[in-house]
Amino acid sequence: MRLKIFFLLFISSLLFSSCLLKPIQSEFSLQRTFSDPVIIGEFDNGKILIYNGAGFNHKIDNSSFINVWINNKPLGQLMSNEFAIIYLLPGKYEFKLVHKDIKNFTSTHIIEIDKDTKVICVKPTITSNKAEITNAIPNNFHLFRNIIRQK
Repeated sequence: MRLKIFFLLFISSLLFSSCLLKPIQSEFSLQRTFSDPVIIGEFDNGKILIYNGAGFNHKIDNSSFINVWINNKPLGQLMSNEFAIIYLLPGKYEFKLVHKDIKNFTSTHIIEIDKDTKVICVKPTITSNKAEITNAIPNNFHLFRNIIRQK
């Protein structure tokens, strides 16, 4: 019985403590948002919103934190329900995403930005990460916050 309790405590502590991912500092010029709610029509000329669309399963065990690099330049860490706004010129970009669950899951995605690109969703999956152009903000976006805190 003691062995079962010890094993359960060990596995629980491993799951909840191993999911912490060290944040990275952004080297991008991040933009503040002043309109509430964020209006997608304001995004043009390379202004792009990138958000973490992590689901409930990743939120409960803190494996929803994603470190994002664009063309090997760190964007920063996006926690669940966080977003960043940056400017990107049209072209192909390599997005490197890392999230930590029991181990580090790293993936790279080639995203082609054009004049119509406005919103990109990044999120952890069970075995990797996902990055896709959605050009739409999620329904619960009023719960999201910019990684640059407003004063």
